[in-house]
Amino acid sequence: MSAAYFIAGTDTDVGKTTIAAGLLHAARTAGLSTAAGKPVASGCEVTPKGLRNADALALLAECSLPLSYAQVNPVALEPAIAPHLAAREAGIALTVQSLLEPMREILALQADFTLIEGAGGWRVPLADQANLSDLARGLGLPVILVVGVRLGCISHALLTAEAIARDGLQLAGWVANIIEPKTSRLEENLATLAERLPAPCLGRVPKLKTASAQAVAEHLQLDLLD
Repeated sequence: MSAAYFIAGTDTDVGKTTIAAGLLHAARTAGLSTAAGKPVASGCEVTPKGLRNADALALLAECSLPLSYAQVNPVALEPAIAPHLAAREAGIALTVQSLLEPMREILALQADFTLIEGAGGWRVPLADQANLSDLARGLGLPVILVVGVRLGCISHALLTAEAIARDGLQLAGWVANIIEPKTSRLEENLATLAERLPAPCLGRVPKLKTASAQAVAEHLQLDLLD
């Protein structure tokens, strides 16, 4: 087995990394080798080893292959702002091509289960008129969509699924990450998502007191992926 997916979210702060780490942990628990990439990350912290991003570190912690931080997160940016703005301020040309090669190197390792995580939603800008979704297209990976379940999530999820299909990519599955458990008519909203999204739901992740990769993995089903 050698499966790889691009993991995207319906918006920023919907728990992409939380779910990605959970998926990787579930794969490791199933005896699979794992690898991951976070091609660009803003909001990085200055450390003695250089800029470090908490999301990228969480992914790296769930990789069974011996990857370096720089391999997982080749473009690390300090300001917690949109990546294209942070890159512009840092004088970095944030192009699709500059991100494709390091992610292809990770995929070439052929781990049993690999995730490449985006940033923000599907149409996050890069340089010029390119978007991060163009990286997903360049890699040609099926997509796992993290739906941040709260008021308004249905429209965000359906529009993102339409954009993924329009870009010629397969929606392999989606995860309901319940970030607002008091959402009115929660079960009805989840049922509507299940009816309308053209892919299996890989799990419902409740709002956890400690959202560790292990705790999240208990709510996910990898076997539903194509």
